[in-house]
Amino acid sequence: MSVKFTTNEIRYIGLFETITSAVVKDCIIDDEHNKVTFLVKKGDMGLAIGKRGSTIGKMQKSVDKSVEIIEHSDDPGEFIKNLLSSATIDSIEFSKDAKGNKIATLNVDSKNKRSIIGKNGQNIRRARQFAKRQFEISNIIIK
Repeated sequence: MSVKFTTNEIRYIGLFETITSAVVKDCIIDDEHNKVTFLVKKGDMGLAIGKRGSTIGKMQKSVDKSVEIIEHSDDPGEFIKNLLSSATIDSIEFSKDAKGNKIATLNVDSKNKRSIIGKNGQNIRRARQFAKRQFEISNIIIK
């Protein structure tokens, strides 16, 4: 599936790649929470963060927003775990609904649900966006 970027996303990706030398696979701008999330190629996290976070700090100053970096994976299960790395996920099951849409069901400890969902649902909303754009997973359900 090819992702279509907005003009602002293209500008942020170009700036990020110039500052960090990391390869960006996707980008989501969340103006409501003043945050930009970059999905970088597997193995490029070190480049993206920099020594002691110096590179990510430069990027945050340049865009005047909070910057989050997530590492891509070709495996949908590992990818979802990377998206929600702040929480421990016991297992992930993939299925299809009646319409044939892909669904990921996460089995998590009740203590982790709060961090997966995030304040006002922002973490799970972002995870669903990336999962849809990268793997055509139409929904992530938390059990």
